[in-house]
Amino acid sequence: MDPAGFFLCLGGIALFVIVIAMFNLIRIVPEYQRLVVFRLGRVLGRPKGPGLVILIPGVDRTVKVDLREQVREVPHQTSITKDNAPISIDFLWYYKILDPAQSVLQVGNFETAAAGIAATTLRAVIGGIPLDDVLSEREHINNMLRTRLDEVTERWGVKVTNVEIREIIPPRDVQDAMNRQMSAERIRRAVVTESTGTRESAVNVAEGEKQSAILRAEGQKQSAILQAEGERQAQLLRAEGFAQALDSIFNSAKNIDQKTMTLQYFETLKSIGASESTKYIFPMEFTSMLDNFLGKDSKK
Repeated sequence: MDPAGFFLCLGGIALFVIVIAMFNLIRIVPEYQRLVVFRLGRVLGRPKGPGLVILIPGVDRTVKVDLREQVREVPHQTSITKDNAPISIDFLWYYKILDPAQSVLQVGNFETAAAGIAATTLRAVIGGIPLDDVLSEREHINNMLRTRLDEVTERWGVKVTNVEIREIIPPRDVQDAMNRQMSAERIRRAVVTESTGTRESAVNVAEGEKQSAILRAEGQKQSAILQAEGERQAQLLRAEGFAQALDSIFNSAKNIDQKTMTLQYFETLKSIGASESTKYIFPMEFTSMLDNFLGKDSKK
């Protein structure tokens, strides 16, 4: 190889080493990450970042730590309840790294260790709760799981922020019993609703009939009062008319003389004689003479 080619190759190697050195020398750390720096095997004080971080190539080794809240799934785990019922549960747990150095130094593989702790903690919590409480007190179980996981992960510099059970699958016979119970409850509610509606309907009908009877009675009462009032007014009017008629007759009779009475008497006799029946008419003068004659004989 000629000297020029040798130096050119040596320069390329040097440039490559410089690029690698610069890449290992300068790191840009995002806001949500931190770098735990090991210098000759020892951890430097505080994690580095965010921003530009200067390292010593070949001396410093870095581990990235994500500070964002993370979520992990614990797949279905078969657990035995306090009353010896096997159930299958899966849940999600959320965590956030508070101390990047401790999360690297205190545990080799945090996520694997945390998944194992979550599964064993779930079995421990479910083992102390009866089946009915497991099915009805999900929020209480979430809090218990979060508290126990947080107690374990605290020494790793990790905070468990939340635990959410997604699905609880009870045994087949328990599911069938629950379905029958729900069906019976729905039937009971339907019967109660129907009976309540029937009762309210009967009450409404009875109340309507009561109001109708009250209104009819009130109407009859008012009608009777008005009818009696009308009859009383009619009787008063008839009495007043009769009295006025008598007054008119009396006032007219005061002006009638003997001749008018005699003419009226003759008209009456004429009306009586107009009929076809046989009649005997005695004038008033004859009866007067008869009265005088009978009176004299009685004196003798």
